[in-house]
Amino acid sequence: MASAVKKTISLPPDLSKELEEIAQEEGKTISAVIQEALRLAKRERLKTRFFDTQKYWTQKAKEKGVLTDRDLQKYLAK
Repeated sequence: MASAVKKTISLPPDLSKELEEIAQEEGKTISAVIQEALRLAKRERLKTRFFDTQKYWTQKAKEKGVLTDRDLQKYLAK
């Protein structure tokens, strides 16, 4: 059995109610709903970082005239 760390959080009443409704609708514990939400939030942050990094390097490549795989091979062969 995995160990768990207990945390106390505060939620506004509307979010607390929504959390309880989601847990009931999905047949999950409140902890499970929060864990899933945190995992999804982490995945979204990582995806955003990935796309930001991709955008940065795409811009750098365009500045160097690297637009295709062939351009990249020529650039790397220098």
